[in-house]
Amino acid sequence: MKKKIKALAVVSVLAVLAPSSALARNCQANGNMVYCDDGVSYQRIGNMTYGSDGSSSQQIGNMRYNSDGSSSQQIGNMRYNSDGSSSQQIGNIRYNSDGTSCQRIGNQLYCN
Repeated sequence: MKKKIKALAVVSVLAVLAPSSALARNCQANGNMVYCDDGVSYQRIGNMTYGSDGSSSQQIGNMRYNSDGSSSQQIGNMRYNSDGSSSQQIGNIRYNSDGTSCQRIGNQLYCN
């Protein structure tokens, strides 16, 4: 169960790290790694996530700070991003304010 929670946490981090224009991709979590079909992978180490594309993210409480200068705040099932966008998590589906969504099935993340 602990491995599954860790994998879901990594997939959740990926969903926030991915810019909205790059959300039309599918990713699979394996341990503390996430591999996406666009060739980018992510590794979670403690409260940090590192992308093979040079990106990184740090989680501090309900705030996430990204290496590109952006940030987001989680309040309940809502995430508010510094660029003014937001998303709402309902069950295994995340609905983004730009009309896109992502669905988590097991260790897979499918986005449109």
